[in-house]
Amino acid sequence: MKQDRFLIVILGVIGLLIVLSVVLFFARQGPQDYGPEDTPEGVLRNYVLALQKEDYARAYKYLQDAEGKPDFTQFRQRFFAMDMSREHTAVQIGEVNQTDEDAVVGLIITYGGNEPFSSNWSENDAALVTRQNGEWKLTYMPYSYWDWEWYSE
Repeated sequence: MKQDRFLIVILGVIGLLIVLSVVLFFARQGPQDYGPEDTPEGVLRNYVLALQKEDYARAYKYLQDAEGKPDFTQFRQRFFAMDMSREHTAVQIGEVNQTDEDAVVGLIITYGGNEPFSSNWSENDAALVTRQNGEWKLTYMPYSYWDWEWYSE
């Protein structure tokens, strides 16, 4: 009888931990808001967030105005045409090496598998952000947030 009570208490605690974990998981899934745009990492974060929210007009405004910049239609079509691999991708912003006019922002990009038993993999990459007319603008981002043809000579 004593063992039955002990087992019930243990199962109750486990059940409570499971419920608490699920509640915390969904509570942290709230919408993300755009942040400040006065740093290279802020522009980079907002660009990735805009693409995740499919706010292509906002994402487009973070691109540098230079030769090779796609027009808005090309930019938007690039993301419509590609597979939705960004849905299974996470970007972690790392170290920023900044000068007065440009910054190299280290990134860890984690790609998730599309299938139940596929594993995730990560790679280190970097983004290039340049100051243009007092604002930080993206000059380069890795795939799948960029097209190889943009800004190429």
